[in-house]
Amino acid sequence: MSTSDSCKDTSKSNNNDGVCDVKIKLQNMSTADNSISVCANCGNEGNDVNNICNKCKKATYCNAACKKKHRHKHKNDCEEHVRLAAEKHNEELRIAAELHDEELFKQPPPLYEDCPICFERMPIIPTGSTYKSCCGKEICSGCIHAPLYDDQGNEVDNTKCPFCRIPMPYTDEEANNRLKKRMKAGDAQAMYNLGYYYSEGIYGYPQDYNKALELYYRAADLGYAEAYCNIGYAYSNGEGVKVDMEKANHYYELAAMGGNERARHNLGVTEGHAGNFDRALKHFMIAVRDGFSQSLKNIKILFKNGHATKDDYMKALQSYQIYLKEIKSVQRDKAAAAVEKNRYY
Repeated sequence: MSTSDSCKDTSKSNNNDGVCDVKIKLQNMSTADNSISVCANCGNEGNDVNNICNKCKKATYCNAACKKKHRHKHKNDCEEHVRLAAEKHNEELRIAAELHDEELFKQPPPLYEDCPICFERMPIIPTGSTYKSCCGKEICSGCIHAPLYDDQGNEVDNTKCPFCRIPMPYTDEEANNRLKKRMKAGDAQAMYNLGYYYSEGIYGYPQDYNKALELYYRAADLGYAEAYCNIGYAYSNGEGVKVDMEKANHYYELAAMGGNERARHNLGVTEGHAGNFDRALKHFMIAVRDGFSQSLKNIKILFKNGHATKDDYMKALQSYQIYLKEIKSVQRDKAAAAVEKNRYY
């Protein structure tokens, strides 16, 4: 039987009843003591004993006079309290930093889903794919420009979307109307694209950095990592906001953890400029695994300058080759050979 059950059992002896009474009294005294402030100097008690030591925030006094009188006696304890508080705070910061780095330096999943038509891994460079505002699908350049044939083997009109078969828009106005419909449906990439149009002042939209940022934030809230990257870019270049590199790096980190290789590369550059070459190398290695060729070039520079090993550079080369193997296809090569703007690596 537990202690609490013994206390509740009225059939027990008087001695046990006495033990329970003592426990209850002690509990009441403890509760009362916690609610009473006691002056560290004169011992007075009461709610008006509320003058607290400015440094350690532990000792309480009746008034400033008691605090001053007790200062020399309290000095050592005060310094010890401050030291322990600082140690605790620094340890909390250290643990938080470790947890943050653990999350930051994870290899994220690919930023883009596979092409919904050929099911090959999507290239990361913009010319390697196209967003279709009719169905909201990102389609690789190979499938966009692949010839279409009827059941007799004759080549037919390919001016329709290869996924949903809706005819291509012929004007910017028609394309923009489709984009706005996708936005109303909660399409984060449509919001991002429209934000980019405002940022650059293209496709009939005026250049408006504030509007662009508003749309980037909306897309980011829906989990579109590339939007975080553009917000970071806005803070690093003062587009619609004041230059703030701390905020820029914050948004680059959010983008990088979401799989954006450009943001990851930018973080590596920042760490390299700060002399944190180990951290820079970690960022570049992750970006290379995601197919960012500029990070491979930077790892080569780190190797030449003695900040990375030959093994590091070889691993980076192998990672980039794996990425190329995953994205290469005959149809994409044909599209790139036919039109330079269809280059995908």
